[in-house]
Amino acid sequence: MLKSLFPIIDSVRGYTPKDWRTDILAGITVAIMLVPQGMAYAYLAGMPPIYGLYAGLVPLFIYGLFGTSRQLSIGPVAVSALLVLTGVSQIAEVGTPEYISLVLLAGFLIGVFQLLLGLFKGGFLVNFLSHPVIIGFTSAAAIIIAISQLKDAFGFVIPRFAHTYQTLVYTIQHLAETNWVSLTVCLSSLLIMLALRRISRAIPGALIVVVLGTFLAWYFDLAALGLAIVGTVPEGLPELFIPDLSWDNIRLVSTTVFTVGIIGVVECISIAKVLEGKHQTYVIRPNQELLAIGLSKIAGAFFQALPSSGSFTRSAVNDDSGAKSGVSSIFTALIIALTLIFLTPLFFYLPKAVLAAIILLAVKSLFDFKAAYHLWKIHKGDFAMMLITFIITLIFGIEEGVITGVLISLLAVLYRSAKPHIAVLGQLPGTTVYRNLNRFEQAESRDDILIVRFDDQLYFSNAEAFKDCIKTLVRERKDFLRLMILDASSIHDIDSSGLLALEEVFNFLQRHQVKLYLCSVIGPVRDMLHKSGLREKIGRENQFLKIHDAVTYFKSDERDQNRFRAANQTNLD
Repeated sequence: MLKSLFPIIDSVRGYTPKDWRTDILAGITVAIMLVPQGMAYAYLAGMPPIYGLYAGLVPLFIYGLFGTSRQLSIGPVAVSALLVLTGVSQIAEVGTPEYISLVLLAGFLIGVFQLLLGLFKGGFLVNFLSHPVIIGFTSAAAIIIAISQLKDAFGFVIPRFAHTYQTLVYTIQHLAETNWVSLTVCLSSLLIMLALRRISRAIPGALIVVVLGTFLAWYFDLAALGLAIVGTVPEGLPELFIPDLSWDNIRLVSTTVFTVGIIGVVECISIAKVLEGKHQTYVIRPNQELLAIGLSKIAGAFFQALPSSGSFTRSAVNDDSGAKSGVSSIFTALIIALTLIFLTPLFFYLPKAVLAAIILLAVKSLFDFKAAYHLWKIHKGDFAMMLITFIITLIFGIEEGVITGVLISLLAVLYRSAKPHIAVLGQLPGTTVYRNLNRFEQAESRDDILIVRFDDQLYFSNAEAFKDCIKTLVRERKDFLRLMILDASSIHDIDSSGLLALEEVFNFLQRHQVKLYLCSVIGPVRDMLHKSGLREKIGRENQFLKIHDAVTYFKSDERDQNRFRAANQTNLD
């Protein structure tokens, strides 16, 4: 029980001194990345940079104890920061005490939402946000994030607009107001990070430009030339914060809680699954992951942490550095604590243009053109889902894009289920194997036997399609048909609507003097047939384990049928 609740116990079993060293090294490496990124993403969320550092403290410690992934690194991320900004900025002015309080409340409620998903085994809900929708959403979010940083890159004030394209138009119209010091600092930081990344991804480019930019801004007093700097950053560990859980506040942030909560779950579990597949030495438990990330946000909110999520970049660095367990995340939290206690005064002269450059480079990986092109080649329907989500997100906003993506994913599931694949089978010559006549030219069929395979669960969404297809096929052979065999091997579930549809098909066949045989019915479906009385109505003697058994039985004489029936019923029972 204890190991199930605290997966770190199992991961450190048999720990060697070398494992400790690699985990500590990985923790230091991730902390070096998290310091500048945390400050940048807090700024992206409309929060003072210190809250990004707070997000690298308690949440990482909690996840290290409760998380099942041994390499996943959580903390501030660009998409979640933008979602928070988009949602909360509609109800409070960015940067005000009210805004900060609502962001921290949203982080607490997101944690509660994800914790409840884990406790009630609700991890399956994230499957309704399909991969094409995620690609469309994140690609649009990358553009929105990039445009949101233009004010710090160009160094002039850009009013807040309802839509991204308005921000872009305003920027183009006011390019003459560009502060060339800010633009030079931003572009130089970008070029330095890109150059260092080409040399080695292990080089902490973000930290280097933070140190270099801060030093130059201090030494040359670039703030006097119009370069915006971070200013005073509070020293020490965060004070205890109690979220204001009034109903009015909860209602105000509820949409943000849902969108950030769902996207955060998708990010964390997706990254954890990728790392699990790479190592194959442990198993990700999605519901435990939900518990871990939920608790990390709840605890983090009490210590003023910006809402956190799984970071692909930092997780990859954590993995490349040899992380073996959650100990690496705990050690990252310790490094952040030391930074908060001793180093925050050094960030006074940090240029906001440097933070903008860090964000711009980070979102580069979110725009997945290759994945979009791949969808175009292999599945035009999925490409259309991606494109619709992309356009809605880009034009109308982040929250609208998430809601649209969820709705499109649900509609796609319902549409595909309402149009199930139904195959008419024939026998491959010289075998007892039956395959789709449309795919196997050599497969042979008989005019008096119709063999149908239904490739889906049989329930309310597709019951009518099932009946209509069967009736059409029977009418096409009505002059010769004597038997229909339903291969139920792919029917993994059946509800009351499905049972009613099957009974109607049975009655329809009887009126046309056509027998109905069932074969390969799996256990749960067979139980439902028994409970409804349909198994007895169809007749136990008309139910078989294999298609060929049904065909052989139909073709045999009465004496052989009696012998075959006895053997078949023994196997079915």
